[in-house]
Parts: sequence; structure tokens; C-alpha cells
Amino acid sequence: MVNFTILAGGYDLFIATYLFNSAASTLSLAGKYPTGANSSWITLHPTNGSVLYAVNQNNDDAVQSFSVTPEGVLSEAVVTVSSGGLRPAHAAALTSGQLAVVNYSGGNARIIPTTDSPLNLDVSDSGIITFPSPEGGVSHPHMAYQYKNEVFVPDLGSDTVWRLVEDGSPGNWKIAGSIDQPKGSGPRHIVVYDELLYTLHELSSTLTVQAIPTLGATNTSALLANVSIVPSDPPEGAAYAAGEILIPPPSQEFPIPYVYVSNRNTGTTLPRGDSIAIFEYCEGELKLVNQVYTGINQIRGMEFGGEHGDYLVMSGVVGEGGVAVFKRIEGGKNMVEVARNTEVLTRTTFVWL
Repeated sequence: MVNFTILAGGYDLFIATYLFNSAASTLSLAGKYPTGANSSWITLHPTNGSVLYAVNQNNDDAVQSFSVTPEGVLSEAVVTVSSGGLRPAHAAALTSGQLAVVNYSGGNARIIPTTDSPLNLDVSDSGIITFPSPEGGVSHPHMAYQYKNEVFVPDLGSDTVWRLVEDGSPGNWKIAGSIDQPKGSGPRHIVVYDELLYTLHELSSTLTVQAIPTLGATNTSALLANVSIVPSDPPEGAAYAAGEILIPPPSQEFPIPYVYVSNRNTGTTLPRGDSIAIFEYCEGELKLVNQVYTGINQIRGMEFGGEHGDYLVMSGVVGEGGVAVFKRIEGGKNMVEVARNTEVLTRTTFVWL
């Protein structure tokens, strides 16, 4: 297979569709489809690839559902419902058929059931989970991540990862525990791999690894590893804020589960752009494998795709880097750019169809 369709949301009024031809190394803008304001995070239904969800990251607190064809043609919004709080930053479609949404400025979350169709989001019996504010601060939940029957929520404001469980029926969830994070680190996004919690911290630009404690036993778990992701040669005036973390599953082509994290230099803008830092967790240690510069500034969204996870699509929120596709080489230790499109200069989130 050489033709791939990619959807991209952003701080705008549309979702863009791109066609990536891996044989010709081309990335073409195929269309723009209207959404609510700031579809900054999009996600597909886990079993029905024709259903797409998008947050509207603004004070109108909305989340929308769309139908999408294999060619990336989006319908008008089928349903628009309240996320239950201000500036929803992330949504995750759960295997139970519910949609978890976290509200960055609202300090809360909502897990929304669907009815007869996964397009039909039903908030009539969907409670709001409010996260405790830290002393002298505010809660800033930044992601929803399904772990078995729980939903993990990294909270950048509270320096913790909340653990949610269903409370009797779909749409009703409660806080059942948490996993403490280093003070002032600002946990942003997480991945669980091989029963270990990998956390990317925005405020400290660090990557940590922890064991996941038994729910209800303790809220603490020792850091098995804790490293900076910042390049060794930051430019003058740099101010870093970590963005995204991905661990693509290993395969014959890529046998080592490398950890890919994005840097965001919010202080300066340079032609070389920001880097993707590649790490390997081995023998209790996070080892830096590479820093790959991308020509994209403030990389907020990136996603692996292709037949074997060969390709990484990415974009930033400032500058003129557009959308770029990189190919993994050397077993995943390195990446090279294979295609770029600058018709839309910034994007924040991607899915491969």
C-alpha cells in the first residue's frame, strides 16, 4: 500500500484531509471540512473507522461527531454536545463505546455514552468529574488515556495522574486514585507500555517512567527513570515545553519500542525547527538515542502511520513549517523527511485512516 489518507485538526474552523503517497513521496491537501472552532484534538472510534470525534477547544465547551469516508471526506457535524467545561483539550474514544473528554481550563472531565450509533453522543446521563485543585493553583487536565477498565488523566496543574473508574453505569465515573508526579513538572501526556507508565512533563520538559501501583493501594510510585528531553544545544532565548509522546508497537521492521517525544521551543523560532527526541528504556534507564530536527516549530501534534508504523506525520502551532511526514530508518533510531505540504501552515492533531 502506497496511498494513505490523513486527517488533521487545528486552531481553526476546519479539519484538513491530506493524501500521502509513500512511493512518490508526496503529501497533497485534498480538502478542508468545516468544524466548530478549534478542533485541536481529533480521534477515531476504536472499532468503527467511519466515526470521528473532535473537541472544540474554546469557551463554548463542545465536542462533535462526524462521519468520514475512507477518502477522508467528512460530513457536517452529526452531533454537537457540551464537554462540561472550558477549553476541552483532548478526547479519547473508549472500547466501551464512551467518549472521554477533558477540559483544560475547566479542571474537569466528562465521559459521554453513545446510544444506538457511535455518532450519537448522549449527555443526558453523563456526570462531570471535577478534579481537586492543588493548594494555591488550579487543575489543568490534559489527556484521557484508557488503561484496562480505568481512564488515566494527567493533570498539568496538580502534578498527578488521576485514575477514574466507572461508577455503576456508562456516563458516570469517579476518581478512584491517583499517581503522584514530581512537583512543578506539569504532566501533559502519557503512554502505558509493558505495564509501565511513561509520562511527558510539559513544564519541566522531562520524561519519566514508573510502575503502575495497584489501584487503592497507594498513590505513590518511585521514578524508575527521569531525564530531560531538551537538546544539548538550545539557542539563546529558548524556553522549552514538552509536547507529545508516542511509543509505536514493535514489529519485525522496528523491533525496539523506542519512545518518541516532541520538543517545543516557545521562546525562539529557528529554520531548523524543533526536534523529536528518541529514547530507549533499557535496564532501568532511559537512554537518548537521537535528536531529529524537523523544520517545524513547537511540535504539538504527531502520529505514526503506514503499514508498519513506518511514517510519522507532524506539525507545529507557529511558523511556516506546515505538515511534514518523516520516515523511520535504522530500525527506528533515526528519521528522514520524505514529504511536506505548506498550504496549511499549522496543525495540532492527526489521525491516519
